[in-house]
Amino acid sequence: MTVGDEVAVCVDMDGTLVLSDLGVESVFALLRRNPWYLLLLPWWLRRGLAAFKREVARRVELDVARLPYDARVLAWLREQDARPRLLCTASDARLAEAVARHLGGFDAVLASDGSVNLAGARKAAALVARCGERGFDYAGNARADLEVWAHARHAIVVNAPAPVLRAAQAQGRVARVFAREHAPWRECWRALRPHQWAKNLLVFVAPLAAHRLDAGTLAHALVAFAAFCLCASAAYVLNDLLDLEADRQHPRKRERVFAAGRLSPLAGLWLVPLLLLAALAWASLLGHGFVLVLLGYGITTLMYSLWFKCLPALDVVVLALLYTLRIVAGGVAVPVEVSGWLLAFALCLFLGLALLKREIEFARVPARADSRLGGRGYRHRQRALLRGCGIAAGSAAVVVLALYVDSTKSAALYAHPDRLWGLVALLALWLARLWQLATRGRMHDDPLVFALTDRTSLAALALGAALVLLA
Repeated sequence: MTVGDEVAVCVDMDGTLVLSDLGVESVFALLRRNPWYLLLLPWWLRRGLAAFKREVARRVELDVARLPYDARVLAWLREQDARPRLLCTASDARLAEAVARHLGGFDAVLASDGSVNLAGARKAAALVARCGERGFDYAGNARADLEVWAHARHAIVVNAPAPVLRAAQAQGRVARVFAREHAPWRECWRALRPHQWAKNLLVFVAPLAAHRLDAGTLAHALVAFAAFCLCASAAYVLNDLLDLEADRQHPRKRERVFAAGRLSPLAGLWLVPLLLLAALAWASLLGHGFVLVLLGYGITTLMYSLWFKCLPALDVVVLALLYTLRIVAGGVAVPVEVSGWLLAFALCLFLGLALLKREIEFARVPARADSRLGGRGYRHRQRALLRGCGIAAGSAAVVVLALYVDSTKSAALYAHPDRLWGLVALLALWLARLWQLATRGRMHDDPLVFALTDRTSLAALALGAALVLLA
């Protein structure tokens, strides 16, 4: 294809123009909408990749305006405005045409059509048939693009792994290189959300509450901690893949590695099973009981991501159960009995904190009665009710702690249980402060993560630990 003897500019979409894989994104968007489609995916795949992509694309409409485009490639394309420009991709034509309409400036779109998967040699043949041998410059990023570059006049290599770049350079056609701006391994580490692992310290609560501090107990608890960190990270990665569109509309979550395009969703597909296998390997060291608890946690987390998080009231109850399950897991790992007092206290406290998290999210949406929380089932008019329930749940945790201090159970474990009354007052003040900060919009959207970075909360934790030691 030539216009005024200009060689055509052809650009790939996934991983090149768009810093993501829209085919994979579409699958997760479909599962987010209806998880039962998972049963149909193998059937569609049996008919070939092109048919599979078409079946998914027919049922999903991505928000192309919010996709993570590579600004460098867009700027380069604008510089080529005198030349014919083609969008060439192995993704389904429905997705490619939507992107082309949004960006504008493309003279044609070549994409998979439900019968032909336009990748590798097929893409090369289509471009040669349309533009002629050496009649186009091609921008791509993957190993499959080497077959296209072999027929192009010039290769423009974008975000390619080092082996692909070397292979392209060996062909002798590379005219320009857009290097990766983010190290994949570093972004994989960020995708695991290691800052959230502090929540898994809850596995130490049961042995500490039972005054089991020997080396063997702590070793078992450390193994449980490692298993939960790996399992939780797998859940975070899966949740991020399912929530890509919602995250891109959120002022902070849009910077997550998958939403921002710093890591391909294909990497997430590998990370999830690897993390789960590693978690089960650690869990197996603690016996079948702990493995069952970890599996229960993983399954509940998956159901939360797919269903429960959109169901008002049930979502916060499930969150509270997931936190409490970490405490139960610590008891199973050691093993040590988890008292009813501890379970009641944990459920009330974490229910209150889950409702506090919703209060924080409400602070970021317009204050209209019909406005919704993104990805949740709540409307703004329910905010006052949720706030009241959250404060009541936190107050219930304070009452449970007070009743425990006054019980025979505390007298059997502590020489001076009366000193624990300071802990009751401290908890009440700390919860009151969290709610005050939340209503003023001055808190991170996860109260537990906030508490671990807040000096006042850390000071309260240290004072509480001192009171327990004195008791």
